[in-house]
This record gives sequence, structure tokens and C-alpha cells, in this order.
Amino acid sequence: MRTDTTFKRAFNDMIEIIRTLDLGEELPSENALRAQLGVSRTTVRKVLAGMAARGIIISEGHRRIMCEQPQQKERYPKEETLAISEQVETSFMEWMLRGDASPGTEINETELARKFGVATTIVREFLNRFQKYGLIEKRQNAGWVFKGFTASFALELFEIREMFEMRSARLFAALPDGSPIWKQIQVIRAAHLELLADIDARYQDFSELDSRFHRLITAVAPNRFIESFQDVIAMVFHYHYQWNKRDERARNEVAIKEHLALIEALESRNVASIDRACRLHLTSARETLLRSIMQ
Repeated sequence: MRTDTTFKRAFNDMIEIIRTLDLGEELPSENALRAQLGVSRTTVRKVLAGMAARGIIISEGHRRIMCEQPQQKERYPKEETLAISEQVETSFMEWMLRGDASPGTEINETELARKFGVATTIVREFLNRFQKYGLIEKRQNAGWVFKGFTASFALELFEIREMFEMRSARLFAALPDGSPIWKQIQVIRAAHLELLADIDARYQDFSELDSRFHRLITAVAPNRFIESFQDVIAMVFHYHYQWNKRDERARNEVAIKEHLALIEALESRNVASIDRACRLHLTSARETLLRSIMQ
């Protein structure tokens, strides 16, 4: 991964950390930030310097204090934060969803490598990882074949999603007042309200916010298998919804309002309200995905 990509990704992640703090609150230590961001101490210091240059934090000796709430507009565009493997994933999904790829379409590694501007080995490594999602298949003594986004695939996806997401949402009712999750919920609510207020210009930003929100819900019940499955959810919804542009703005506005209703239910800690709001949103999302596949 290029250094500037690492920095930009860490900078965006730092914004999310800072948005959980109150004005005047001290940031975690460099060591703690290094662990949270998954980068070197040098990169952490570069990010902190960038935050200070923008007036978001100030230094008082060895302490760094949050003095201004960072805005979402300060984030680097997502395409500037992607590693090569993620760039290939983006290119592949766009090719698959916008290039008339139907079930049975053959996938040629060499042609894709030329189209994406990367080495064939990088495409091959990606396809080997991607096959776990069940959308492509390696034929013995042959190439790859696209199995397709089908209604049965979507229904199977949702059957699993409803089980783990409903369970995770219910666990909010038992969270203690001091849990850091509550601050994260406040931050993500603010992000929803910002997007809703500027929905005409920014409705395409919803897919990333959607992924952050649902990952936060499932984070209440840490589970390595759920975390891995969440990657499938994010991938399918992000790319398939991008492909289906017909009613994207209206669809995203409805989803934002459903998220806000679910956030209100989570904060009420009333299990019945949580179940109702969560089931309503998941049902709506399932129907939207099925409509996009059927058209």
C-alpha cells in the first residue's frame, strides 16, 4: 500500500475516533492510537500533525486536546484510501454489475488484468479470495465463471443477516451507560442527520454510512464469523445498489430515516421497540435488493 494511501485512510479513521470525544477531551496516547489505527507511530504522528494544522486538535506538552469537532467533509475521498487489492475489488464489481455479466459469464484473468491496469497475479489472488462469497466459481482445468446475483442468493443472504443482526441489536438493551458504543451511536446519528440535510447533493454517500452503521450494531456481539459475513453484506449492497440507480436518492432517504428510527429504539433499550425497528429496516432492505435483482 502506498504511504499516502495509508496516511489518508488513517486520517479518516482518526476523524471517527475524535468524533467520539468531547471538546477539551484528551486524545488517546500515540501507542493507543497506533493500535487502534493499525499503522506505524510515524504515520500516527503525521496524522496528528495534519489534525493540528486544520485546527482540530492542539498540543499541550505531551497531551493532545480536541478543540474542534471534525466535519465529514474533511475526510479524504474513499478512492484515495484504497489498497491495490481493494481497487481491484472495486473495478471487478463495477465490471460485473455494469458490464452485462449474466450467470455463466466466463471470467478471463488476463483480460481483467489489462482492463484494470494491474498484474495478472493480482487479479488471480483477488479471485481466489473472492470465491468464498459464492458469486464466482473456479472450473477444473478451466477459468472462472460468474454464478450471478440471483433471488435465491439474496434470500439466503438475508436469512443469515436477520439472525445475527437481530441478536446483536437486542444486546443494546443490556449495554452499561459507560459503554463507548453510546458515543459512537451519537456520532453516527450526527452523520445521518448531516447527510439527510444535504440529501440531494450527497445521497450517493449513503452506502459507506450504511456499512458503518450495521458494523457498529454487530460490534456489540463480537464474533469473527459475523465480522467476515459482514464483508459480504457490505460488498453486495454497496455495489449492487450503485448499479441500480433508478430510485437511488429516494431509496437512500428512506433508509436513512429507518436508521434514525432504529438508533432511537436502540437508545430506548426497549427490546420490543428495537425488534420492531430492526425488523422493519431489514424487511425494507430485503425488498429493495430483490426489486433490483428482478428488474
